[in-house]
Amino acid sequence: MSPELISILVLVVVFVIATTRSVNMGALAFAAAFGVGGLVADLDADGIFAGFPGDLFVVLVGVTYLFAIARANGTTDWLVYAAVRLVRGRVALIPWVMFALTGALTAIGAVSPAAVAIVAPIALSFAARYGISPLLMGAMVVHGAQAGGFSPISIYGSIVNGIVEREKLPGDEVVLFLSSLAANLVIAGVVFVVCGGLRLWAQGAVEERDDGGSAAPAAGVRAAGTAPVPQRAAPRPAELRTDPPPAAGTLSPETTSLTPARVATLTSLLALVVAVLVFDLDAGLTAITLAVVLSTLWPQDSRKAVGEIAWPTVLLICGVLTYVGVLDEMGTITWAGEGVGSIGVPLLAAVLLCYIGALVSAFASSVGIMGALIPLAVPFLERGEIGAIGMVAALAVSATVVDVSPFSTNGALVLAAAPDVDRERFFRQLMVYGGIVVAVVPAAAWLVMVVPGWG
Repeated sequence: MSPELISILVLVVVFVIATTRSVNMGALAFAAAFGVGGLVADLDADGIFAGFPGDLFVVLVGVTYLFAIARANGTTDWLVYAAVRLVRGRVALIPWVMFALTGALTAIGAVSPAAVAIVAPIALSFAARYGISPLLMGAMVVHGAQAGGFSPISIYGSIVNGIVEREKLPGDEVVLFLSSLAANLVIAGVVFVVCGGLRLWAQGAVEERDDGGSAAPAAGVRAAGTAPVPQRAAPRPAELRTDPPPAAGTLSPETTSLTPARVATLTSLLALVVAVLVFDLDAGLTAITLAVVLSTLWPQDSRKAVGEIAWPTVLLICGVLTYVGVLDEMGTITWAGEGVGSIGVPLLAAVLLCYIGALVSAFASSVGIMGALIPLAVPFLERGEIGAIGMVAALAVSATVVDVSPFSTNGALVLAAAPDVDRERFFRQLMVYGGIVVAVVPAAAWLVMVVPGWG
């Protein structure tokens, strides 16, 4: 058996173990890099660590550190409150506000599961109060998170753009972001119509008070408060929760007020956007600098922020990319790319990669599969027969829209957050919907983004 084939099989084993045993894929990838690099490729420690993504490490730590401070000082709670206020009297707009809210959170740096964990309990509570389909609301939350997930300063966007830059491929940060935004917006629109969103306009209006109570609702709407549900810990992928979420509380003045710390945090988030998009500064270093300033001014609010950095995601992507670096060192990337290219029909190879990304991501890490598939596609992309920008966008969309699957972290969060539902039935609904997305979206993304030859 050739060394290249052994390294590919080890990568498959890493995905299988991470999916079935709930072991961090990055830790497994580091172990695989050590084993394959040392025993198969005869690399020393320096050769193994040559692929460690130090630049992405700084981005991941810096952005999630800043967002952790925003959570600690209540800025995210205030954003949720402000978003909910926008739907006063318009029940049909609640799903779209939740879509926009999760999109905004991931666009400014929240890890997708973190944004879903914040918004899903509130969104599903609203769904139960106002007779909105939980499938509709859950899908809107997840697709909203993915819609904003590839902004230039987001976690996914930073990772994919970093991989593209490391592989010396043509890239376009704006095209990647807009591709994901448009794809998820279209999917959300279809789900809204199919799952009864148009009927919500007949639900009437509801008036909400700042103290969390409800004024008399209009005809056809049940009285309810707008209190958020306390955040729950993220369930593991493929874990079916059967316990109901905690009871809703009430909005306090502390949640609804705009304190100096929150104003400074909102200003910092805006400054990060301007620094990256206008002045082309490094997102990771800028985010860490802003986080340090906030921590210095309000140490009591950010004391726990370091512990809330998305260390599992940092470990995952750094481990996977280190292993990919080992694959590159031993020639596996070129070998696999030539194998894909030998199919003889580049467009067929491209659609197969999109389906592989979607299918694996429905059960495993979207970030991990993107980190592996994009480098594997490099050799045949370098031939110029397929546009690199469109191919990367199609892979990114295919690998992330399937996060509505109940076996993924986001899907499991939605399942766990839904109150007053038949969970077995809701689980089946999410599973069927996830299957439809896996079957349809990769082909659509390939047709729209790859076939025209973008980039």
